[in-house]
Amino acid sequence: MTRGYVPESDTAVTEPVNAKTLMVQGTTSDAGKSILVAGLCRVLARRNCSVAPFKPQNMALNSAVTCDGGEIGRAQALQALACYLQPHTDMNPVLLKPSSDTGAQVIIHGRVVSELDARAFHDYKLVAMAAVLESHARLCRQYDYIVVEGAGSPAEINLRDKDIANMGFAEKVDCPVILVADIDRGGVFAHLVGTLQLLSATEQARVKGFVINKFRGDISLLQPGIDWLEDYTQKPVLGVLPYLHGLHLDAEDAITTAQADNDSGRLLRVIVPVFSRISNHTDFDALRLHPQVDLQFVGPDRSPPDADLIILPGSKNVRMDMQWLQDHHWPEAIARHLRYGGKLIGICGGFQMLGQRIADIGGVEGPAGSSSGLGLLQMSTELLADKQLRQVSGTLAFNGAAIDGYEIHCGISSGEALKRCAVTLSDGRCDGAVSDDGQIMGTYLHGLFDNPEARDELLRWAGLTPTRAPGMSDIREQQLERLADVLEREIDCGRLFEGAM
Repeated sequence: MTRGYVPESDTAVTEPVNAKTLMVQGTTSDAGKSILVAGLCRVLARRNCSVAPFKPQNMALNSAVTCDGGEIGRAQALQALACYLQPHTDMNPVLLKPSSDTGAQVIIHGRVVSELDARAFHDYKLVAMAAVLESHARLCRQYDYIVVEGAGSPAEINLRDKDIANMGFAEKVDCPVILVADIDRGGVFAHLVGTLQLLSATEQARVKGFVINKFRGDISLLQPGIDWLEDYTQKPVLGVLPYLHGLHLDAEDAITTAQADNDSGRLLRVIVPVFSRISNHTDFDALRLHPQVDLQFVGPDRSPPDADLIILPGSKNVRMDMQWLQDHHWPEAIARHLRYGGKLIGICGGFQMLGQRIADIGGVEGPAGSSSGLGLLQMSTELLADKQLRQVSGTLAFNGAAIDGYEIHCGISSGEALKRCAVTLSDGRCDGAVSDDGQIMGTYLHGLFDNPEARDELLRWAGLTPTRAPGMSDIREQQLERLADVLEREIDCGRLFEGAM
């Protein structure tokens, strides 16, 4: 059952607009679509062009809270920053957050409307397309350029019917398409030619050229392949992007395990379990990039190693991932870690796991029921259908360090532990909890470590004397500028936007 998305009138959806739209599609997932769109957005913004990002449909567990109080994919929030804009729900009108292998929470214009399995969502796509076209039309009325990111590959035959994410959208709004492929995966020419050949004649005509991503080595050795590709397809290679070592930008969904380039001098060991439904793991980018922090994501194939700090991350299905913790013997490892004086943080779903009970009576995240938590804090959580979505700021309760973040959660927690809060919010609310002995902290705030003041105080609490290091906003800005510099150098951007002008 959906909870009430109603499309605007057909007149609003089909109203003509003058914005120039360019779509970036990929031969595979993780081909470089998100990065290329972010870079192109920054290139246009640096030229004082009015530009906004757009992704019709996104499937990801990394999300962000928007300025209009909704929820969109993390990659689109980053792309908004590339445009010097605040993220808005129109930039990603359809967001799917998987809650199981076959089902996902459906978010339209930033709000949850349903929980659907794959077949039911396929039937729902006509409604979803109306939301997509509404958002695109609104953006086109506000900006001169719209840079669109596709999803997965346009050549996924089983998903072509009622497609809203790739060529189905491009055909509907009549926009040109650039196809990007990752040469580091191997088989780049097969990826490009095969994808093109699986498209219809009108879709093939819509593809204006190719971008090859993540090239290493001597470009002259690649040139014969480029010449052949252009001759065979009669389409240009618009640019070859180098492999950008150490490019650190928010991941759309896949977990990035690489650390900063210099691993020497890392003094604080931090581990994060990779739940089956881990969400917003970008919370840990600030730690992963800190020169003194050795952060490791620990999957189901590894036993928890020794650490100074364990962080339980967010989860799209808290009861399922609580069971995952038990199945992989994390409660025993956490108890041992605390006995030896280690520190423990729970964020959002991980915070809920620290309590005594997690109740999902209405079946919000899965089958209705109740589960025991780790029992480390005197509190319980009830999962409710209405999701809490807020951008927040405040101070760490135990030392007054400034903190900025956002809330995305369905649970409401209560109990004695909450009397000793972790964060005092600027709106007067008390967030999270700290244990009586000061070893355990829980919070609903994502982005906990992004502000360098809060990050350093939390690292100090965990046992490190931190050196000065940039915050995530500075890192994002530096990396977006680096990316735009490369695109300006390696791509003929005037030619790239030719078809969109």
